[in-house]
Amino acid sequence: MSKSGFYLSWILVHLFVLQVSSRISAIRKDIGFQEKPICRNTVQGRYLLSDDNGHICDALSVDPQSRCCPGKGEKFSCHGCNLLSQCCNSYEFCVSCCLNPARTRKEQVLKVKVAKQSTAGTYSSVFDFCAGRCRHNSESVVHENAYISDFHHCFSLPSNSSGAINANLEGRLNGINVIVGRQGESCDSVCKSNGQSCVPNKLLVLNQCDIMQKYMSCKGACLASMGPDQPAEVVDDAPKNLNPGACLFTRTQSMLSCEGSHLYTRRLCPCA
Repeated sequence: MSKSGFYLSWILVHLFVLQVSSRISAIRKDIGFQEKPICRNTVQGRYLLSDDNGHICDALSVDPQSRCCPGKGEKFSCHGCNLLSQCCNSYEFCVSCCLNPARTRKEQVLKVKVAKQSTAGTYSSVFDFCAGRCRHNSESVVHENAYISDFHHCFSLPSNSSGAINANLEGRLNGINVIVGRQGESCDSVCKSNGQSCVPNKLLVLNQCDIMQKYMSCKGACLASMGPDQPAEVVDDAPKNLNPGACLFTRTQSMLSCEGSHLYTRRLCPCA
């Protein structure tokens, strides 16, 4: 074989190898394996689990490798939850409901202390917050040894998570005489007995746990409720189902009224 023929054959062989290699490379890219996602879940559920995607499933249907619930299962389910109080009668549904970004804002919960001590750390993820908050919540117990109700798995932010009372809120009470009324009295009656009138638009300022805890004992925690008598404190001798000693606020601002009263509450009233 001539020298020129040898070089031509060598070039053709290399071109063939390069062409085959590029095809193999392309094929391998096309069939590359995707990593299977790994989930965290609530683990200890006897019958149900909630994973960190917000899916609910029974313990037998969870993927044994990924620890995820099937994607077709319920997501961000609030079955058995009271969305007003943000409390549920099931731990797993509490976690699932809490994980909904529309209900729990990541930037807020990552600042919440795990415990009350000043040295306590913060939650590292929304799932950690939901799993921890739904399991341990001092605001869902009364007298330190009994649950307030069956809805004792709560994911609401701690009432003291904002720290000191907001100075802007305090400023809005300048010139207002804040009075704790007698049992069963309306704010109209409370203010009138002190020679003043109730200021309706200041009820919204008083309708805050931090504010109520400044003027009332709130021994039974601070709970979301409904009724025209809020903000208020339930008297100690009230029936157990009414949460004796608890302070009550409402998220339905349209219900705030100077006229409202309840047989077993003492109102917090803005008078001027």
